[in-house]
Amino acid sequence: MLQPTQQPRVLVLLAAFNGTAFLPAQMASILGQQAVDVQVVLSIDRSTDGTEAWAAQLAQHDARVTVLPGGQVFGGAAPNFFRLLRDVDMAGCDYVALADQDDLWHPDKLARACQQLRHTGASGYSGNVTAFWPGGQERLIDKAQPQQPWDFLFEGPGPGCTFVLTQPLAFALQAWVHSHAKELQPVGFHDWFIYAWARVQGYPWTIDARPHMRYRQHARNQIGANAGLRSILLRVQHITSGWGLAQAGLIARLTGLEEHPFVAPWLQGQRLGLLRLSMRAGQCRRRRHDQVLFMLSCLWMTFFFPPRGKT
Repeated sequence: MLQPTQQPRVLVLLAAFNGTAFLPAQMASILGQQAVDVQVVLSIDRSTDGTEAWAAQLAQHDARVTVLPGGQVFGGAAPNFFRLLRDVDMAGCDYVALADQDDLWHPDKLARACQQLRHTGASGYSGNVTAFWPGGQERLIDKAQPQQPWDFLFEGPGPGCTFVLTQPLAFALQAWVHSHAKELQPVGFHDWFIYAWARVQGYPWTIDARPHMRYRQHARNQIGANAGLRSILLRVQHITSGWGLAQAGLIARLTGLEEHPFVAPWLQGQRLGLLRLSMRAGQCRRRRHDQVLFMLSCLWMTFFFPPRGKT
């Protein structure tokens, strides 16, 4: 337990890949956090731009930085973050935070997250971000709408790079990841899964409306700000292909909800189940326009997807 005069000890898990263009600035913003004691552990997907050498040199000169053994090819952020959650020794920390390689954190980002977790009694924290583009454009990414009974199956609570977990949640999640590593391989978004797992396990979550980081947008973003024509087309593709519903189903199975009366009918591909799901859009997404889009997508799948179970 933290003493009144003790600064929170925050362990930051950072997944990197070909990151030399932006990683130095991001690491400077993390190591410059105020009113917290920071340790950073990096896991580097095999890179071709010297990321491993740069990180190793930084670790030699700053005892707060550790680099996990490299050479592995993860092929995406999710398996890299699951490796961090599985392998890193979390003993001695009060909180565990996740970080991308290309953002810029405000100096009070972690202190604010720790304060909000203590104030709300939540176990998991995420928040809004300010997306920014090379040309100078900025935009608030607002994910801080009130949580809904089933939103965790269909969306995340904000970018994973805003996540901060209390020690009990981090330890419990690590134990689960240890014993389910193979089942996690198809998961596309680690942050979406972490939020869902925490909610199903009964850990309360808070979403901060105040942004405390700059969320860089560029051509190599694996997940961006959901802005522009490219994002719209990608979302339409996810809907029409059934990919999004398949990920929701995977998360439902991994979290033990496959037999739940709310989940089972649409998880089995029943048309009536999808129709009923469309009528409960308000319980599945947080923003009003996302609820409308969710309802329309469920109706589209009801009538144009081949049924997989009883109708």
